[in-house]
Amino acid sequence: MSEQFDGTKIPATVITGFLGAGKTTLIRNLLATANGKRIALIINEFGDLGVDGEVLKGCGEETCSEDDIVELTNGCICCTVADDFVPTMKALLERDRRPDHIVIETSGLALPQPLVNAFNWPEIRERVTVDGVVTVVDTRAVADGRFASDLDRVNAQREADEALDHESPLEELFEDQLACADMIVLNKADLVDEALLDKVQGDVEREIKRAVKVVRASNGSLPASVLLGLESATEADVINRKSHHEMHHHDDDDDHDGDHHHHDHDHDEFESFVVGGPAVRDAKAAAAGLKRVIEDHDILRLKGFVEVEGKPMRLVVQAVGNRIDTHFDREWRNDEPRGSRLVVIGLEGLDRAKIEKAVMAALA
Repeated sequence: MSEQFDGTKIPATVITGFLGAGKTTLIRNLLATANGKRIALIINEFGDLGVDGEVLKGCGEETCSEDDIVELTNGCICCTVADDFVPTMKALLERDRRPDHIVIETSGLALPQPLVNAFNWPEIRERVTVDGVVTVVDTRAVADGRFASDLDRVNAQREADEALDHESPLEELFEDQLACADMIVLNKADLVDEALLDKVQGDVEREIKRAVKVVRASNGSLPASVLLGLESATEADVINRKSHHEMHHHDDDDDHDGDHHHHDHDHDEFESFVVGGPAVRDAKAAAAGLKRVIEDHDILRLKGFVEVEGKPMRLVVQAVGNRIDTHFDREWRNDEPRGSRLVVIGLEGLDRAKIEKAVMAALA
């Protein structure tokens, strides 16, 4: 147990990880195994359509009612700490029913460091402590080199390709999410063989300068007993969790008292928009069409809900890279509009008009 852990405070777990790593699935499994523990969720998404929060609201777990779920969709949580996160935490703490644990799911584009540092704000630090930062890694994607943890290989590629004359924002995000972790979950471990899994774990562990627990999972199937109760008091150790920018530009900055919350991370490298469409006749054909759109336009992430003609349940679409997953989660409610709405996330420069046309064609 950490000497700095205070059992009188409400523990909070920050779950971070890149787009499509499996954070929401991990949280659903956490809720299903919470054994009656009252969990409050703060869900942050990059984009205007709150897909992850909607999925969690439909999970039906008694440990987390819809009233316990707060969605932040005004931008990346690490960039809106003062405006969104701190007021949300204060409102949560003022509720009559005190949660046993708070779980915060960051967007896939978030730096965890500014969020952890926000727990040092006077309004929060007396009542809440960071139980741990859990970083979820898409093992298959890392194995494919989508955002490799092997920096030497990235540098070699940069030198060999004149187009790679600047550091990839994906690499920086991945590095920062690993650097802040108290636990790293190598998710989708079933999608690679044992030798490749060992290699990915070795690459990830070499990125970390501290002792961090690394666990393997398939479909985010880890119980609450593994994810909660780390007792790390991470907010007291932010000096050892520096982001890429801090490591390279603020080595002489010793201000860690929580009074300064500005950071130079922004999301100009990424863009996001929502495409709306009609109901589809054939779910499998639509999924195949959307996969082609992802490949043709180098889309990082595609997610949302699709209406299927003749089906009372809504279809959830979750895609990262060229892998796409679809499943029905619940029936459409009478008070919600039907149809199809998908969030498209990619690097700056996406051809929105072409993508919208291609998505509509896939749905048709």
